[in-house]
Amino acid sequence: MIAVIRTFLAAACLLFGAGIMIIATIGVNRFHYVLNRMHAAALGDTLGLAFVLLGVMIHNGFTFVTLKLLLIVVFFWMASPVCSHLISNLEVQINPDLEKECEIIHE
Repeated sequence: MIAVIRTFLAAACLLFGAGIMIIATIGVNRFHYVLNRMHAAALGDTLGLAFVLLGVMIHNGFTFVTLKLLLIVVFFWMASPVCSHLISNLEVQINPDLEKECEIIHE
């Protein structure tokens, strides 16, 4: 009985994570501006990958592989915001028409 519940919970996490990634892919293709695309991609890989790996962790049970998958999630949660910030900072520096695309607040 516990194995069936664990399988359904793992499948729900996998489907939810895959759905988030599909929605993020649609968002990346639908948006026209690079910062909007980057935002959709960052949310998709962070939340979608976390749920997919959570589903795999639930399906595997508590093993050494689960610890490795948890470390992958932690790595992505630390690396994705840094990469998104670097890409957005580069866009702000090299785009001369940025004020036409979005609102700029000068401090």
